Amino acid sequence: MGAQPAGSEATTYVPEGAELAEVVDFVAALAGKGVDVPAPRPALVAADGAKLELPEPLFEALVQVATAMAHGQAVTVMPRSKLLTTQEAADLLGISRPTVVRLLEAGEMPFQHHGRHRRVRLADLLVYQERMTRQRRESLERMQQEGQAAGLYEATTGGPPPERE
Repeated sequence: MGAQPAGSEATTYVPEGAELAEVVDFVAALAGKGVDVPAPRPALVAADGAKLELPEPLFEALVQVATAMAHGQAVTVMPRSKLLTTQEAADLLGISRPTVVRLLEAGEMPFQHHGRHRRVRLADLLVYQERMTRQRRESLERMQQEGQAAGLYEATTGGPPPERE
């Protein structure tokens, strides 16, 4: 920390209300004149006024969490290395626990044995989920293309289509 000149004291300026609006307007005017003004960054502000800037990925995650909670949804935050029980994995995938066990035994995703119990890493479960989502999307696109090629999406006029023999 540098020494302060003799006879001077540090002063902290904390604009509030109308003063803050004037500061914001002043900064906007500077930017309008071509003065390089740093863009505001998302931040957490504590009750005592302490401010902590947030990296963009963390800000986006917090927005997602807040949005889900605003819609009455529960939110769980956990590390990707977390080991899940087969029931937790089933709940996350929206399928039954026996189906998860069959997927594990078929080698669809890696798992670990802890005694008699199987555990699945969250990261592996998410990779499986993304793979299944991608495969479903590709299948739907393929079915749509086949339907278009077969003329199933043709507009018709008049009554129902003629019966085929």
